[in-house]
Amino acid sequence: MENIKLEPTKRTPGIDFDFAAGKFAIHGESYPEDVNKFFGPLIGQLKEYLAASEGATIDFRFDLIYFNSTTAKILMGLFESLDEAAGAGNTVTIAWGFAADDSNMEELGEEFSEDLEHAKFVMAPKE
Repeated sequence: MENIKLEPTKRTPGIDFDFAAGKFAIHGESYPEDVNKFFGPLIGQLKEYLAASEGATIDFRFDLIYFNSTTAKILMGLFESLDEAAGAGNTVTIAWGFAADDSNMEELGEEFSEDLEHAKFVMAPKE
């Protein structure tokens, strides 16, 4: 599977998916005009990768400054897919990066982590 690297824009986050290494990152701001058009192909490839993974180590880093409610729905589905992959025997670690003084993003990370049963969720405050 070919890696995906997209630079952030004013409305879309940066994406760095390294399928061979099992390392994934989403960073920046996310409020695309058409969230399904932007995230659909990315999530599709990620789900294909996860379905084929057996005993893999998967690290996913989120460093979002801001995202809208439609992106939040995409993230919830993404966390569900990652948790299912962990439940299937893969080692999945999710790092939630946020500015140490951003209580809103900290709370959002805590809320996302509550729904996970198998994946390891790490809060990663940045100074």
